[in-house]
Amino acid sequence: MVKKDKKSLLFWKTKSLSEMTISEWESLCDGCSKCCLQKIEDEDTGNVFYTCIVCRYMDMKTCRCKHYTSRTRLVPNCFMLRPQDVEKLYWLPQTCAYRLVAEGRDLEWWHPLVSGSTDSVHEAGISVRGKVLSEEYVHPDGWHEHIIDWVD
Repeated sequence: MVKKDKKSLLFWKTKSLSEMTISEWESLCDGCSKCCLQKIEDEDTGNVFYTCIVCRYMDMKTCRCKHYTSRTRLVPNCFMLRPQDVEKLYWLPQTCAYRLVAEGRDLEWWHPLVSGSTDSVHEAGISVRGKVLSEEYVHPDGWHEHIIDWVD
């Protein structure tokens, strides 16, 4: 049996985003799905507005993509987050673990890597669970009617 030291269990405190393994990178996602909210960008100002609309492939119970590995093929405008992009993406929520680590901050108590439970993000009310509609039920012309202000 190989013992892991405490430092390797807290990889987000000792590694930059680009130094993380694929497994570490993937585990950094807390499962809130705020980044999966459909957004509207004002062409004149560049301001981004979140809506309560999510992709048709969102599992509403788990707040995870039902087709994660093929998501960019199924949804061409689905954004694949990469370490080099995080600091440029001003629209990432303030609570996003990728953003927190990039800014040198620690993960919140409800993050699954800290709490040990994938449910803690939902129990803390951080995730989009119970707060969103599938894009299947909203015409694209009506997205502006679903702008929200509860992200972050």
